[in-house]
Amino acid sequence: MPILKSIKVICFFNVFIVLIIAATPSFSQNVLYEQTSEMGTTIISYQRDIAAIQDFYSPSPTIGTNGFSSRENAYASPEQRRRLIEINSDYLVKLRILPFEKFSIYGKVDYVLIKKQINSNLEKLNEDAAVYQLIEKYIPFADEIYALEKLRRRGAYFKGSAVAVQLTKLTKQVDSASAVQKKTNEFQKTNLFTTSLAINGLRNRLKSFTDFYVNYDPEFTWWVPKPAEDLAEALKKYGQYFEPTLQKIVGKEIIGNPIGKEALQRQITAEMIPYTPEQLIKLAEKEFAFCDKELLNASKEMGFGTDWKKAQEQVKNSYVDLGKQPELIVKLQNDALEFIKLNRLMDIPALANETWEMEMMSAQRQLVNPFFTGGKEISISYPTQAMSQEDKLMSMRGNNPYFSRGTVQHELLPGHHLQYYMNKRYKDYRNIFSTPFSVEGWPLYWELLLYDKGFAKTPQEKIGMLFWRMHRCARILFSLNYHLGKWTPQECIDFLVDRVGHEKANAEGEVRRSFEGGYSPLYQVAYLVGGLQLMALKNELVNKGKMSYPQFHEAVMKENLIPVEMIRATLTNQPLKRDFNTQWKFYDFNN
Repeated sequence: MPILKSIKVICFFNVFIVLIIAATPSFSQNVLYEQTSEMGTTIISYQRDIAAIQDFYSPSPTIGTNGFSSRENAYASPEQRRRLIEINSDYLVKLRILPFEKFSIYGKVDYVLIKKQINSNLEKLNEDAAVYQLIEKYIPFADEIYALEKLRRRGAYFKGSAVAVQLTKLTKQVDSASAVQKKTNEFQKTNLFTTSLAINGLRNRLKSFTDFYVNYDPEFTWWVPKPAEDLAEALKKYGQYFEPTLQKIVGKEIIGNPIGKEALQRQITAEMIPYTPEQLIKLAEKEFAFCDKELLNASKEMGFGTDWKKAQEQVKNSYVDLGKQPELIVKLQNDALEFIKLNRLMDIPALANETWEMEMMSAQRQLVNPFFTGGKEISISYPTQAMSQEDKLMSMRGNNPYFSRGTVQHELLPGHHLQYYMNKRYKDYRNIFSTPFSVEGWPLYWELLLYDKGFAKTPQEKIGMLFWRMHRCARILFSLNYHLGKWTPQECIDFLVDRVGHEKANAEGEVRRSFEGGYSPLYQVAYLVGGLQLMALKNELVNKGKMSYPQFHEAVMKENLIPVEMIRATLTNQPLKRDFNTQWKFYDFNN
């Protein structure tokens, strides 16, 4: 074939392929929107701008003996907070001029999420600014220290002898404030911790200032270190007046901080859940009733009649021999994957299955995590040599094969491990919108789905999986009742033991984790509620034939860990407005 003719054929073929791709927008759009949207660059720019402000306006003292400086996450200075308010406000202005109506559903969802995030950040910054005005009188020396650290950022020259005089005067101011505080001891408890943070931040900024010049400026090095050391020590002593006085903990007593109904409702609404605390309690009670019915049926199958606690006791005593728990984990993971494949529920990436890991949990960690935890790896909660014989037995009974059947896949595949795997590959810029209702809702959804599909075949397996389902119901009940001021931590523990069947030590660990483990008040609520949201979405799309199971599960994963209502908006191409508010009533209280 002549060369010229060959070139024409090739060109025609290339044009033909381009036309085919252009004629099938779903192909190109789907590939594009797996990673970004019209808002992707704006969101990433926002994240980077906030990080730049935080980095620049934070102190950078020398840490340890290696000579490297490190940015400290110190309490924000007024200047730093003002710049953050300005940046967030500027982005709200930018959002208003964007062509929202022309965006794809992916861009509209991102727009709604970033606007919600910015408004939340601004609200918090303005609250912090108001609190700072209240505590400012207790740190009258702060502005001078902030000013020194500010000039340091551009390497301003300081006369060492003058700095020494200034720092000595500041030390006297701090000592005077200490004397006044010692006499009056008058302070609002709610702002105690904030003042302590502010004083510690001033110590870091003072160190950041002096570390920059010492050893590089001979005069500075001669004059400043001792006055700086005296000022740092004075700040440390002064700060002790504002350290919250903790209640003396007796034995294993649990100390928490109930936030009240108003704060609970505010957080629920911010999580895009259109219900009240009382409605969520009703939801949990309704789900608990389902568990009760299923549990009694399983108990009867085992020959225990309505005495489900005896049936559960037999299940607890089925624990494996010492040293065999890791083997059990592998078996249970393989069981779940085989069931998922047989029922064509989801295509699990081979590399995700290859790269999950396991580790053994320390006795100390098991005080707050009596069961497995997971992510990239599964942390196995099982007896250690240091435990008492009673605690060893409770750990083994609480992590028996039937109870574990509902948790291994929760932590590994298709649960948390798959989340980590997929979220790093699709729309990673959405990590600032992450919510526990998706983080914990996704693996909990699989517990619900697998049970509905018959993963629990024997009554023992049903009792094991129902234990966890009751546990999720109980988490809603004891968390909300505690934060509403209705239950004490001990009542929460007793409820888990009596109503769910927890071992006492495991119940104590669960309640301690909930109230002392650094979790938000809604974190334990998010498991079942998030799972039920995804079940409702599955019913809407899969059960009605609009998507297959693999299509649905892959689509959910690729939207990252955003609120489920926003995942639904994407998958249903829901019409959205700029000023969107939560509205999806996902739960049927009457059925």
